[in-house]
Amino acid sequence: MTRTLFTDARLIDPDADTETRGWLLVENGRIAAIGGGADMPQTDARIDCAGKCLAPGLVDLGVKVCEPGERHKESYRSAGRAAAAGGVTTMITRPDTLPAIDSPEALEFVSRRANAAAEVNVLPMAALTKGRDGREMTEIGFLMDAGAVAFTDCDHVVRDTKVLARALSYARGLGALVIGHIQEPVLSAGAAATSGKFASLYGLPAVSPMAERMGLDRDIALIEMTGVRYHVDQVTTARALPALRRARDNGLDLSAGTSIHHLTLNEFDVGGYRTFFKVKPPLRAEDDRMAVVEAVRNGLIDTISSMHTPQDEESKRLPFEEAASGAVGLETLLPAALRLYHSGDLSLPVLFRALSRNPARRLGLPCGRLSAGAPADLVLFDPDTPFVLDRWTLQSKSKNTPFDGQRMQGKVLATYVAGQAVFESINA
Repeated sequence: MTRTLFTDARLIDPDADTETRGWLLVENGRIAAIGGGADMPQTDARIDCAGKCLAPGLVDLGVKVCEPGERHKESYRSAGRAAAAGGVTTMITRPDTLPAIDSPEALEFVSRRANAAAEVNVLPMAALTKGRDGREMTEIGFLMDAGAVAFTDCDHVVRDTKVLARALSYARGLGALVIGHIQEPVLSAGAAATSGKFASLYGLPAVSPMAERMGLDRDIALIEMTGVRYHVDQVTTARALPALRRARDNGLDLSAGTSIHHLTLNEFDVGGYRTFFKVKPPLRAEDDRMAVVEAVRNGLIDTISSMHTPQDEESKRLPFEEAASGAVGLETLLPAALRLYHSGDLSLPVLFRALSRNPARRLGLPCGRLSAGAPADLVLFDPDTPFVLDRWTLQSKSKNTPFDGQRMQGKVLATYVAGQAVFESINA
């Protein structure tokens, strides 16, 4: 029986919404006990946290690992190292690979690769329609049997409402979770920025924020019709929030997430046509960013994710409208999120509710909690350590981060999966 005691820790509990000084005992890969007094269990293995923060490991919903098809951009081995360095103990991976993960055989292949190569937990999602082309739904039941935790076509919005309605009805019968991307596809086609004075000044093809509202309204109607369990991957505009609130108040089984980039960056960061800031959907106005931060604070938006999307240099070193969308985020998710803590917008328990507890709960996972009986998937971090991010030090194969050269505050000191260290900072 292995027992490890974490002492003098600042315990971040998203369930209780508390920060307390105390100790935590890990036994056989699970949290055995938590306390705040001097009467601590006796163990041979002790880790002195020196007053730093100990919290549930991050559950990152929507990570792209480029196996199969584009392994030069990201592999399960490199993504696993990046996740561990970023405090992410569970990656929920997307099926937008080449080819798409749309069959039990493809799902079993990536599961084997992940188990062999990644140091953290990896749970795969599968495509909702074959080839993510929106014409024929996948074998949802067989894919669930093979280990799919959710179904999504990622940024390929299913345009045929009848096909989508059938897929949602079938998913409802099996109790499957469907994840949708709420952008009206015709309006959004070819857009590289959010419409407004800034996009006009820079001459960028743009899309109105109403495209997100329109996509959400359609999906809400289909959720109401089918009764499916549904999660919106990214809500990024103020205009979408009232519709989301009404749907939740009406009792629909609907949750929502947003990306760390839309919480901490805005449309002006694109200045100078910097393609590392090109993401999908495009960065929004500052008013939208603040409205989404408030929605995370009040619980209307449930989850924060990195939307980790590796792109190689050749894909990014192009004119802005031609460059590929996406940014890596496994290692920058926590320090970027801590910007919201240091600005006073979100407390640490609220942050970890969105980063860990809520994504785990939505997927029916036992992790994401700091309580007895939960898996000892933990992150030890110092929220106050300042540093300047150098993208070339990232563990990901691709280095397309918008935070390159930026001042950050907050570093991961160690990451534990089932009580075992998978990352320890040499500078801790």
